[in-house]
Amino acid sequence: MSHLCLGLILALPVPAVAGPEFVARVIAVHEGDRLTIHHQGRKDMVYLAEVDCPELKQPHGKQAKHATAAYIGNRDVVVRNLTQDRQGRITAEIILQDGRLIAHELVKEGLAWVQPRQASDQTLKDMEELARASGKGLWSEPNPTPPWKWKSTKPARQDR
Repeated sequence: MSHLCLGLILALPVPAVAGPEFVARVIAVHEGDRLTIHHQGRKDMVYLAEVDCPELKQPHGKQAKHATAAYIGNRDVVVRNLTQDRQGRITAEIILQDGRLIAHELVKEGLAWVQPRQASDQTLKDMEELARASGKGLWSEPNPTPPWKWKSTKPARQDR
């Protein structure tokens, strides 16, 4: 009976976490804020916590993906604060080998918005204001549309 329970627990689609921080290999970058990591023999889709990059079809979406891939693609990173957000997505802070947060770098380059309801990091909000004031990346557009609003204006897919 105990083997059955252990098997059921191991089959749950929740990432294995080795303490508050762990090292993982980024094996794929899908969008600027969405990647797949490999850790302890498993693969998990992870979204960057507190930020939202433009969708690939939005202005600067491909640039955000390329920037993320340049920073962390096929590299080991530190994963911190792995949690599940309100939409059921797995989110985490991804730390570069030099200690910088990838989310901070994307916001500074104007390639990500700070999530208005999720961000508690005032430094991150300040970085967004600086990028906006200097017209970097998506802030070079006259009225950039955040992805959460852009997605809501798209017609629902009919193939579901």
